[in-house]
Amino acid sequence: MDPTTVTLVGALVAFAGVLATAVVAYVGKRGELSLSSLSTLTDELQEERSSLKEERALLKEENVELRGSLVSKDAALAEAAAARAADQAEIARLRLIITRLGGDSG
Repeated sequence: MDPTTVTLVGALVAFAGVLATAVVAYVGKRGELSLSSLSTLTDELQEERSSLKEERALLKEENVELRGSLVSKDAALAEAAAARAADQAEIARLRLIITRLGGDSG
């Protein structure tokens, strides 16, 4: 082999090595960017999940408070209904007494 052929073969081998290195670097960089974006997305999802858990806990607390308020309002309504029933019974008793005494109950 003459020196020109050896030089040409060497240059082709070097070119193939540089080309392979460039391809590997390109693929590696794309993989790195993909992993970076995946990591960022995972972090964002974890933050959103944490935020949703906090919001859910607050809603549970609010639900408990509203149920307590509803129970107290129901108790107040039951008390008012019992007082009304007692008042109606008293009115009926007094009308009966008025009628017995000869008066007009109307």
